[in-house]
Amino acid sequence: MDHITAGQYWNANAEAWTKLARAGYDVYRDHLNTPAFLELLPDVAGRQGLDLGCGEGSNTRLVARRGASVAAIDIAPVFIRHAQAEEARAPLGITYQEASAVALPFADASFDFATAFMSLMDIPETEQVLAEAFRVLRPGGFLQFSILHPCFNPPHRRNCRDEERVTYAIEVGDYFVDDSGRVDEWIFGTAPEALRGRLPKFKVPRFHRPLNLWFNLLLATGFTLERIAEPYPSDATVREHPSLQDAQVAAYFLHVRVRKPR
Repeated sequence: MDHITAGQYWNANAEAWTKLARAGYDVYRDHLNTPAFLELLPDVAGRQGLDLGCGEGSNTRLVARRGASVAAIDIAPVFIRHAQAEEARAPLGITYQEASAVALPFADASFDFATAFMSLMDIPETEQVLAEAFRVLRPGGFLQFSILHPCFNPPHRRNCRDEERVTYAIEVGDYFVDDSGRVDEWIFGTAPEALRGRLPKFKVPRFHRPLNLWFNLLLATGFTLERIAEPYPSDATVREHPSLQDAQVAAYFLHVRVRKPR
């Protein structure tokens, strides 16, 4: 599977995904992953940034509200349509464009920073994506991205729960198995059952890569490693959003910031 085929899957997901996410059912994003990502993000006020794989633009808008001038791309035209409609409704100066991260439509050294919220893991041509991000960054610029944690989200993953449905361990396996192109089917579990029944399940291509592959590719591209984070929810957050409890047992997400040398 290449990025074009993966993009077709995401374009098919985009309508239901936008509807459910904007209704607040992407609990892991809204109450764990994105807040932690923004806490790690350096000051971007007055800087030019690029958001890779922006989806319907929720996280792009949060970055723009920090004072950055942001361009954003996504391969799925339905996502771009929703993002542009929201920009027209509440302008933040974001320029959205349908494009693939494998071939960015920007000149060399165009941006001070790039972000990628849960998108790089969905593109099979990892080496090309990292090379393109490196190319469009100015010397001294950074790339910060989030992905599913490879160690705790390999091809085999199972929540081990006690009789009260509380997760006490995560069973993982097939860490070194290359299952590139497997398609998982799921939908946000916090959405009401009646709503889930009316919407198609997401079909999400998976491209599992071991941790060493990610970091060796980053270093081979020329980036220097700056920060790593493995966010987890507080007890207070879990009390408010019990479905996040399993993210206290093992890391769901991995956040990485790398920099292009000056």
